[in-house]
Amino acid sequence: MTREAVIVEAVRTPVGKRGGSLAGVHPGDLSAHVLGQLVARTGIDPADVDDVIWGCVSQIGDQSGNIGRYAVLAAGWPDSVPATTVNRACGSSQQALDFAAQAVLSGQYDMVVAGGVEAMSRVPLGAARTGGTPWSPSVLERYDHFAFNQGESAEKIAHKWGFSRLQLDEFASRSHELAAAAQDSGAFDAQLAPLPGNPLKADEGVRRGTTPETLARLKTPFQEDGVIHAGNASQISDGAAALLVTTPERADALGLRPLVRYRAGAVTGSDPVLMLTGPIPATAQVLKRAGLALSDIGAYEVNEAFAPVPLAWLAETGADPERLNPLGGAIALGHPLGASGAILMTRLIHHMRDQSVRYGLQTMCEGGGTANATVVELID
Repeated sequence: MTREAVIVEAVRTPVGKRGGSLAGVHPGDLSAHVLGQLVARTGIDPADVDDVIWGCVSQIGDQSGNIGRYAVLAAGWPDSVPATTVNRACGSSQQALDFAAQAVLSGQYDMVVAGGVEAMSRVPLGAARTGGTPWSPSVLERYDHFAFNQGESAEKIAHKWGFSRLQLDEFASRSHELAAAAQDSGAFDAQLAPLPGNPLKADEGVRRGTTPETLARLKTPFQEDGVIHAGNASQISDGAAALLVTTPERADALGLRPLVRYRAGAVTGSDPVLMLTGPIPATAQVLKRAGLALSDIGAYEVNEAFAPVPLAWLAETGADPERLNPLGGAIALGHPLGASGAILMTRLIHHMRDQSVRYGLQTMCEGGGTANATVVELID
C-alpha cells in the first residue's frame, strides 16, 4: 500500500515586530510554546514523536547549538524525543516540512513535527556572518564580484520585469489591506497561539491605511534612483510555527482528523545574482510532480520577501492574481526567517479549510538562489 503524509495540526505565534512584543522572549521558548500547542490541540503523547525538524537561519547566539533540540527540552518533552535544525535560508521551515513529509512517506517515521523559529530582535539579520563570509574568492570571481545582497537582487528583478515603484507600492499597500481585513474577519484566530502573559494577540506589523502615497516618501537604500525600500519589502520579525505530520492511519488511530494531504514538494536552484526568482521554476517542478495545472490551485502563498518577487512570479506563471496571498503577506505580516515557511503553510492550510479550497501551493525564494515549492490537498 502506498503511504501518504497528512498534516493534522498547524499553529503559529502572532508575528512580532523587531524590538516589539516578542523581543524579550528567547527563541527556545517561542518554539516550545508552539510545540506545547500541538500537544494541547491534538492530545498526542510527545514521546510518540519520531523527530522534530526545525528551521532557523541565524544559528548563532540564542539560536545556536541546534535550537530545535533545546526547544524540545524547553517544552518539557521527554529526553527521548530527538530534534535537528535545518537552514535553507528563508525556506528553512518549509524544507523542514518537506523533510518531515518525505520521512513519513518513506516509512522511516510515523509522526514528525516540522516548524521553525527566528527571533530577529535578539539575533540580528546577518549576525551569523560575523567575522567571515560564505562567499569564497572563487564564487565572487564566478559572479563578477556581486555582493549577493538581496535588496540589490530585488532591484534587478524589478528592472528586468519593468516594474515601476508605483506598481510595487500598490502591491505593498494591497498586502496591508488584505492582512487588516483578515484580522478583522477572524481569519487568523484559529491558527494563532498567543503566549500567556504576553500582550501580543495579533500580528504586529500590519499598518492600516498604508497607501502608495505614504510609501512614496520612503528612501530607496539599494539604489539612489531605485524602487525597493522598507515599505515594499518584508519586515524584520520574531515568531515561530509548528505542524504535525503523520499518516492517515496513525491519525485515525489517535482520533485526529487530518487537515491536508501532502501532494508534492520541490526545490530548485536559480541564478544567485537575481537570487529571488527561484519560485518560478520551483512552481513548474512541483506542479509536474503533483500532476496538476496551476489552474487547479485555489490559493497560492508566494512569500513577499520583496514586492517584485510575487509580481515576477505572477507575470511568468500567468496565475490568477486574486488567488495570490489572499490574506496578505510578509510585507504586512512579517518575515521571521526560519519560521516563515511554517507560518505560510499554517496560513495556507487554515485558509483552505475555511474557504473549501481543494489545492494550495506555497513557494519561497531563498538567499543564494534556491526556492522551495509545496502542494497540499484539502481533506474533506
